[in-house]
Amino acid sequence: MSLNRYRFRSVWHVDACPDDVYEVLSDIANYPLWWHEIRKATKIDDETGELRCRSFLPFDLVVQVKHSIRNQQAGLLRATLSGDLEGFASWEITGRDGGTDLMFDQEVVVNKALLRRLVLIAKPFFRGNHDLMMRGGFKGLKQVLEAKTASRRDS
Repeated sequence: MSLNRYRFRSVWHVDACPDDVYEVLSDIANYPLWWHEIRKATKIDDETGELRCRSFLPFDLVVQVKHSIRNQQAGLLRATLSGDLEGFASWEITGRDGGTDLMFDQEVVVNKALLRRLVLIAKPFFRGNHDLMMRGGFKGLKQVLEAKTASRRDS
């Protein structure tokens, strides 16, 4: 296995309905509004966008994201990634106990030259950086979903 290959998995539970979760996660253009480590999102077309991401470490990753699966009924979102990272990212969204379970899977190869050169000494830091990014995403997702639920209640 290549030193520049990474596989990440995160499992979350949120107190929101699966339809609301799917709606938020499928709208890549609005990720920077709630996921602060995603600094910029540019819509290219209905299926493709570009994300600029930065967590704790002082480097940006620029990734083109293209939807490959969007199936709300099955609770599946999957995108192919290219640019500084190449591979895929996916969400599985399942209703449970009045809320929603989410499983995020990502498998990528790092293309960014600086990160490829530093892999032998910095791989644990890259993994930690990803973990911090995911914590930020989980916190932001919970907040945006809580606001959505409160807004619906107040209507």
